[in-house]
Amino acid sequence: MGQENKTQIWVREFILLGLSSEWGTQVSLFVLILAMYVVTTVGNVLILALIRLDSRLHTPMYFFLSVLSFVDLCYSNSFAPQMLAHFLSAQKSIPFHSCVLQFYVSLALGGSEFFLLGAMAYDRYVAVCHPLHYIVIMHGGLCLGLAAGCLVAGFMNSLMETIITFRLPLCHNVINHFACETLAVLQLACVDISFNKVMAATSGFLVIMLPCSLVLFSYGRIVAAILRIRSTQGRRKAFGTCASHLTVVCMCFGAAIFTYLRPQSASSMEEEKMVALFYSVVAPMLNPLIYSLRNKEVMAALQKVLEKFRDKG
Repeated sequence: MGQENKTQIWVREFILLGLSSEWGTQVSLFVLILAMYVVTTVGNVLILALIRLDSRLHTPMYFFLSVLSFVDLCYSNSFAPQMLAHFLSAQKSIPFHSCVLQFYVSLALGGSEFFLLGAMAYDRYVAVCHPLHYIVIMHGGLCLGLAAGCLVAGFMNSLMETIITFRLPLCHNVINHFACETLAVLQLACVDISFNKVMAATSGFLVIMLPCSLVLFSYGRIVAAILRIRSTQGRRKAFGTCASHLTVVCMCFGAAIFTYLRPQSASSMEEEKMVALFYSVVAPMLNPLIYSLRNKEVMAALQKVLEKFRDKG
């Protein structure tokens, strides 16, 4: 019997070590992450509902924001419910097929989000640098095509990485992480994983740096266009249309680059778990808050909806 068949028979489930083994810490983490999960769910659902209900938000920028909110919502739900359940259970196990599915879906949605942030940067570039032709350039077909392309790219990249990762023969089934994450799963292999590390680094470089390059190009042109505006009020208005997106870009790309593109010798698994927790739990929670609290149009749409409910009451 080959080594691969032995692995398939032996590894029927994985054990996730999670963030801590101390009961008191786990309860505290349960309360904290449950609160974050509720805020994430409510915030992103609210963004989707406001964009759907208010016709003033039926623009390309808010179309991409609705796709981003949907991706964040799905991403959070791909692992948060299981992580919360594991905080209160003694046996933190996950079936093999569930681990593969979680690995694939979370990686696909994470990659799609980076591509979406790149597409949103291009949208802001067109809005600031070509305002008179904005609606013509960013027509519905292009917006749908860009959004679909971002999702397809994310899911295709994840499919490739999932296949090459879970074809490895595994020596044990204890994952030192709170989820089935790439680097943590690779540590289970009992063969040389140099090829997999190169593929993971290449995949991470493409998924992170290609959209990042588009972001840098777009904002380079945006900054040049803003500097040509003579009035201070005009500059503030132009920059205000990009502030929320730029904040999210810095947060998401910064955490991802820190996690995947730095030398492995400079990192520990505990550090990687903390950073992974940030971009997988904190970032999806902050995205709707940043886009709502810093956006007058979203706040106006929220106020309009609340007034409707108040009138009906």
